[in-house]
Amino acid sequence: MIDAKRRLIVALDVRTVEEARGLIATLGDSAAYYKIGPWLLYAKGIEGLIDLVLGSGKELFLDCKMYDIGETVREGVARAAERGVSLVTVHGNRDILLAANEGKRGSGLKVFAISVLTNLDDDDMRELGYLRPVEELIEARVRKAIEFGCDGLIAAPADAPRIRAIAPPGRLLLGTPGVRPAGHGQDDHKRGGTPAEAIGAGADYIVMGRPIVRADDPASVARAVTAEMQSAFDRREEC
Repeated sequence: MIDAKRRLIVALDVRTVEEARGLIATLGDSAAYYKIGPWLLYAKGIEGLIDLVLGSGKELFLDCKMYDIGETVREGVARAAERGVSLVTVHGNRDILLAANEGKRGSGLKVFAISVLTNLDDDDMRELGYLRPVEELIEARVRKAIEFGCDGLIAAPADAPRIRAIAPPGRLLLGTPGVRPAGHGQDDHKRGGTPAEAIGAGADYIVMGRPIVRADDPASVARAVTAEMQSAFDRREEC
């Protein structure tokens, strides 16, 4: 049986390590998985925060979106694996994806490829120089993630059904950012969805920041999201 609390990744998208420490304390046992990304990667005290998360038995998603030459990606992933990180993200082509999966070899670290960021649509992709629409680009990246050994893919909730139709059953884990509770604004995400919609569409993990981080009662919101996810997982397993 899937434990939804282990599938909700709370994004520590705050400005200081002190704020992140306070949020972790406030959330307590209502959260078991955290994401550290660009908001904090270069903040003073980040080493101690990483140690705090890992030392308290929580899982850590290091959202570094690696995009570099193969050797740099390989060694970066290897360092994350040595620290005990559970998940890292990478962008890129064949060489980058292969290097990332070489770097994590022998560890429990999972490598997730980025498909298309949830704040981008077809117009944005054309502006970035991509000739393919979002739908075709996602399909291509799903196939590359499978071919070059990635454990999973980061994609918008709305893209999950298409990904599940392409990937063989059980082959790719799917993490979905841009998820918001019903009635909450989409913020700057253009292809979002609710927790139930994301899980029902095939997501394995949900990444959520602002609705929890900026709530008056973060623990209450996290528990409500987890409960919604658990119901959706249970329904999915019954089908």
